[in-house]
Amino acid sequence: MEQDVMTQDPAIAAKVIEIIAEQAMRAPSEVTAEDRLEDLGIDSLGVVECIFQIEENFDVQVPFNANNPEESTFDISTVGSVIAEVEKLVAERRA
Repeated sequence: MEQDVMTQDPAIAAKVIEIIAEQAMRAPSEVTAEDRLEDLGIDSLGVVECIFQIEENFDVQVPFNANNPEESTFDISTVGSVIAEVEKLVAERRA
């Protein structure tokens, strides 16, 4: 399996999927780790909204610059990569 599909914390994965699904106006069951955000219909504003929700829900600071997303160290390429990035941020916060 791809690395971005693997998750260490099912609760984090479920919440991230819920946030992304809400932004994509889909049921969480319709969102998979392999889905790309743009394929779910999430535009750049939607990505920013997802990041705000992630920061609020997980009490983390996401290293993402909406003006230069390609320079960001936060991987938003797929739902699975977002989950993995959030897990890293939560682990760093807990350390």
